[in-house]
Amino acid sequence: MTIPSFSRRKSKYTPRTLPDSQTGERVATSAMIASLDSEGREAISAPFGHALVDLAKTRDGIVGMSADLSKYTDLHVFAEAHPDRFYQMGMAEALLMSAAAGLAREGFVPFVTTYAVFASRRAYDFIAMAIAEENLPVKICCALPGLSTGYGPSHQATEDLAIMRGMPNLTVLDPCDAVEIDQATRVIADTPGPVYMRLLRGKVPNVLGEYGYRFELGKAKMIHDGTDVLFISSGFMTMRTLDAAKALAAEGVSCAVLHSPTIKPLDAETICAEASRGGRLVVTAENHSITGGLGEAVAGALMRAQVHVPFRQIALPDEFLDAGALPTLHDQYGITVDRITAQVKSWLDM
Repeated sequence: MTIPSFSRRKSKYTPRTLPDSQTGERVATSAMIASLDSEGREAISAPFGHALVDLAKTRDGIVGMSADLSKYTDLHVFAEAHPDRFYQMGMAEALLMSAAAGLAREGFVPFVTTYAVFASRRAYDFIAMAIAEENLPVKICCALPGLSTGYGPSHQATEDLAIMRGMPNLTVLDPCDAVEIDQATRVIADTPGPVYMRLLRGKVPNVLGEYGYRFELGKAKMIHDGTDVLFISSGFMTMRTLDAAKALAAEGVSCAVLHSPTIKPLDAETICAEASRGGRLVVTAENHSITGGLGEAVAGALMRAQVHVPFRQIALPDEFLDAGALPTLHDQYGITVDRITAQVKSWLDM
């Protein structure tokens, strides 16, 4: 590394600062603030790990596997409950996926965890050749999706959905909250073939519980209806669009929120039916690059169905993102409630 490039890299990873709410002075913040701004909602601890433990009580074939990241993907909960069914493969993602394929061939249902960047970038070919081509029931559940860490491009999986959508036989999920992670984990255990599921870890907000939501594989569901704007969202961006809908309602804008946790196979029928109804502005919102994710999947579905509506995307830019504190980065890249609200108002010429 040259001296100039080292200087640029050092500056790039300097901790960001935020204004202190009491003094107004800017203070340094951690790159790993583990908050998705849940707005005071109830949070549930390790929903994935606890759901897997519960499943394993009656499913002898379920095993857990990780690449030295069980603590950071909530798989440690399973490892503590079922140590004889947990495999720590070390920092070797290719080996992890190949071993999972071998266990699946012997009749097991492996739940494999790592970070989303490592599964989508580092282990892609092994997933494709060892798991997806053989249509094996390996469930790949990955933490730190999109912009859910401030550690920069090495850990920010901003293009994972685009990568994984292109793989044949692979189901791709982006659940919203603790409720959906719990439900989806149980559903995919019985789903034939491989699954890639984005994973929120630690204390995960309970967003959908108040709506009586039930996850169904391959189904988009209307969480809140409205007449002016139709948000189509996935992941924690459904939490953000629900909050943006409340903020916009206070200004006389009625917003619907259609949650689409299954990115592949996309529920094109529901999406096209809702987009066709009422002449609403259609806005996709995702914690992913504007390239190749939910937005472009929805746009393709609308185009093929010849549904012609005003269409906009809220997503991360097609670039390597900065490092820093999550609140700073989310505001910088336009995925906070305030930024979403302002963007929609500008599109409506308010």
